[in-house]
Amino acid sequence: MNRRKFVTSSVLAATAATLPAQASTQAETAFFELRVYELRGGNALDEYLKTALIPALNRQGVKTVGVFREMGKSEPPMVYVLIPYASMQAYGESASRLTKDSDFQKASENYRNLMPERASYARYKSSLMQGFSGFPQVVAPDTKQGRIFELRTYEGFSEDAVRRKIAMFNDAEIKVFNNVGLTPVFFGEVKIGDSLPCLTYMLTFKNMEERDANWKKFGSDPDWKRISGLPEYANTVSRIQRVFLEPTAYSQV
Repeated sequence: MNRRKFVTSSVLAATAATLPAQASTQAETAFFELRVYELRGGNALDEYLKTALIPALNRQGVKTVGVFREMGKSEPPMVYVLIPYASMQAYGESASRLTKDSDFQKASENYRNLMPERASYARYKSSLMQGFSGFPQVVAPDTKQGRIFELRTYEGFSEDAVRRKIAMFNDAEIKVFNNVGLTPVFFGEVKIGDSLPCLTYMLTFKNMEERDANWKKFGSDPDWKRISGLPEYANTVSRIQRVFLEPTAYSQV
């Protein structure tokens, strides 16, 4: 076994060991990879995602791959790619399956052969999440309709703080979201990534006006006011990161 394969296998094994004991019996709980690309220029990444990677992932059984750009003009430009896997095993095997996929190899040839001076991105960051028991899968909105997305990350001061915030979502807060029109796409506990410990979730709206109105409803909702005052949920979030996204034309989310 070469060093790269050994390191990859070791990371996956270590991650699996940290998952809840019941995860192996919750086949419906998906794992989500979120990539954030820092672009340099050109459209090579878009073409690669659209014509090579997404079709190959679809052949692997990944049904809905989301691709998004930040609303407005971000500097540098960023592309977000959401890849939901049915299991940890599917995530671990995906890269090796791509190397054996002849259609993928052919479709990605130009992208893989780019010279350094024509590279389409500088770097990308990747995080791996496990879906919440109360919202275990990615639920894609109607892709024929106009839509925007809000991606939120809640950082906690400790692992227990994040655990309690996840319990708050599972026990009551997701229900409140649905009641006031905060429509979830996914909820994920970040297992590997930046700013740990943390959780990340995504909401979708028709437009910013709907987003603002529904968050206002949430703030005044009596159930939210009740649960937010419970002592078991105190001091669960120490920092919130938020970004607004819009889908690319070929996004499946």
